[in-house]
Amino acid sequence: MEKLKNDILIRNKRASFDYELIDTYQAGIVLVGTEVKSIRMGKASLVDTFCFFNDGELWVKNMNISEYFYGTYNNHLPRRDRKLLLTKRELEKIRRQTKDTGFTIVPTKLFLNEKGLAKLEIAVAKGKKVYDKRESLKEKDDKRQMDRAMKH
Repeated sequence: MEKLKNDILIRNKRASFDYELIDTYQAGIVLVGTEVKSIRMGKASLVDTFCFFNDGELWVKNMNISEYFYGTYNNHLPRRDRKLLLTKRELEKIRRQTKDTGFTIVPTKLFLNEKGLAKLEIAVAKGKKVYDKRESLKEKDDKRQMDRAMKH
């Protein structure tokens, strides 16, 4: 069987800026057909997304997957809540980690794996303070300056 070439990678750039990522997990997502087709076209966004527990299941909220252009009446709602698929052990570990104050679950990447299945990388994260964000910006700027100096 021919290997699928997947270059779909949608990142949540604000996640690493606003949060200190503690632990990451790879979760499957329950999707309908038109959502998968839109993701394959790169028409998804992780801006302002977050995860929450409901009846022992983990859900992602505010993930925007644009309507499929050829979807007719079968099309999906762009911002509906979507269930995440993880093992019971992983769910329990995440629940324990987020019980502490200040910890949350944020999606960091949406991608297609080697089998062509849509996966969402989520991270248990702790919110950064303003001075931590300034420090991150300073490090990023220093790195950019060093890269420029190396090229010249």
